[in-house]
Amino acid sequence: MRDHRSNAWQTAVTIVQEAQPPFIPEGAHEMTLVIEYPPGDPGTPPHRHTGPAFGFVLEGEMLLELEGEPERVVRAGEAFWEPGGDVIHYQDGNNRDDIPLRFTVTMLCQPGKPMLTLVDDDELARRADRRAARPG
Repeated sequence: MRDHRSNAWQTAVTIVQEAQPPFIPEGAHEMTLVIEYPPGDPGTPPHRHTGPAFGFVLEGEMLLELEGEPERVVRAGEAFWEPGGDVIHYQDGNNRDDIPLRFTVTMLCQPGKPMLTLVDDDELARRADRRAARPG
């Protein structure tokens, strides 16, 4: 009888991110999305999520900005996460105007609430002091 087991699993794992989220909503459900933006697309307007979100850029480059953190570029093969809750997610757009952006996000969502809520201009103005200095 042939042994069909493999040992590849012992070296097949690469950790790309570890995080300690501040909270997980009670009764949370999980949602995994694949998001694709064309070249130069600014992405979702400022918004927030009801729980933490964990992502991985599959192709391209994302310009990511979370409240209290400077904007940064997340490239293909890199991971990112956000705490969700009250934190505003300002940017998740395509940083490049010559190639598409494709990323996956797994979110832990609060039951009965939308997974994403846009933030209006009045709230953005009230919380302007929480946004990190912008380049240039």
